[in-house]
Amino acid sequence: MNGSAAIHDVEVARNGRTSEIVEEGLKDGTFGMARETAEFLNTAADRAAGAETGLGETLGTMLLEEGAPHASVSLLASAAAAGVPATVHVALGTDIVHQHPGAHGEAIGASSLRDFRILAARVAALEGGTVLNVGSAVLMPEVFLKALTVARNLGHGVDGFTAANFDMLRHYRPVTNVVRRPTAGRGWGVDLAGHHEILIPLLTAVLADRLDVAQGGGG
Repeated sequence: MNGSAAIHDVEVARNGRTSEIVEEGLKDGTFGMARETAEFLNTAADRAAGAETGLGETLGTMLLEEGAPHASVSLLASAAAAGVPATVHVALGTDIVHQHPGAHGEAIGASSLRDFRILAARVAALEGGTVLNVGSAVLMPEVFLKALTVARNLGHGVDGFTAANFDMLRHYRPVTNVVRRPTAGRGWGVDLAGHHEILIPLLTAVLADRLDVAQGGGG
């Protein structure tokens, strides 16, 4: 996920909601200035850099350690609890937590770069699998393209996979750098446009049904 997705994930886990009226906050300079959110994410970056762990893993671990009341709906916390890699890919200056004095570029960069390498290692094993880009118009399509390049450069074929893009509008980078280029002559690409609150629950229901059938359930 990108940095903004991590912010929303953390706020939902800790507060049960994540929302801000940008226009109003911009008028008086209060947009993105919530101290608690910035302290949590910037502390996680410092901790991850010091421990040489990924930013995603560290955020999830910290949510579990503090007993975040809504950790069960957090992707980061759930991944940490299950021991599954969750990676966070940050572009410096794009997130509200970078506005705060506790943001240390070297820590954010080091921990996010480690997550890129973790992702590249997972992409190396993608052959025959599926990759989904959900709602990221710029950053994650570019990250995926570079991770795939690294994997193939190191000798991993990474062929025969399905790449799907989910978004409310069609954008150049997801269609080009997730759906088309990576699968050209080597896999399958799917581009689905629609509201996330409709498409993602439908996808979840289909996957749950297929898993139930595969495990011998009624379907």
